[in-house]
Amino acid sequence: MHQSWRARKPVRNGQSRSLALAISIILGLSGLAMAETAFAVERAVMLPAPSIDDIRPAGLQKAVLAGGCFWGVQGVFQHVRGVTSAVSGYAGGAKDTAHYETVGSGTTGHAEAVEVTFDSKVISYGEILRIFFSVAHDPTQLNRQGPDVGTQYRSAIFPGDADQKRVAEAYMAQLDRARVFGRPLVTSIEPSRAFYAAEDYHQDFLERHPTHPYIVVNDVPKVAQLREVFPSAYRSSPVLVAAGRS
Repeated sequence: MHQSWRARKPVRNGQSRSLALAISIILGLSGLAMAETAFAVERAVMLPAPSIDDIRPAGLQKAVLAGGCFWGVQGVFQHVRGVTSAVSGYAGGAKDTAHYETVGSGTTGHAEAVEVTFDSKVISYGEILRIFFSVAHDPTQLNRQGPDVGTQYRSAIFPGDADQKRVAEAYMAQLDRARVFGRPLVTSIEPSRAFYAAEDYHQDFLERHPTHPYIVVNDVPKVAQLREVFPSAYRSSPVLVAAGRS
């Protein structure tokens, strides 16, 4: 994620060009204009609706999803109607290794993940997955997203029960049969894994730091594409972790 924009990793030539572009955007634009014209690393894909969807009684449910840097995944789902909470964190490893610096080593089994709480009277689990695969990340990239490389950036679904596992497996099979991406999905389905919230400074990062170079290049375009591709699911005012704690 952001590691490649810090001193931890050398910045590759492509990333240098992206950084230069980001800086020029920041200097010349602000607010909505920046969101409309920021360079998009990935383009959203309009996907078919799931043929098998969640059929449990309506109410609040949770989905835990991993798709690269959690800043962008959280930022997308904070703008989805029916989502009541989106928290950045870690899933796939042990509690004692669920810390940013440790997870960044790529040896903990954790993926940067987001716990999405949603009202299934407004949006279904299947529609959450549809946005996840279409807008939030590229599910054909193995153990990476954009400039970020490592198993901690893998594409993964952490189903909370057998129903979510069934829906996720069926939808992935449906998308692979339709060949909507031109390449097979590499998303792993990892049941029975606990979620651990990330440090406070990672929460609401996109909203608190909209001009951060990484956010401008990689994540602002995702929110813009959510509005473009799923206008009926888009909410202009994000649901923030900080607001829920106040």
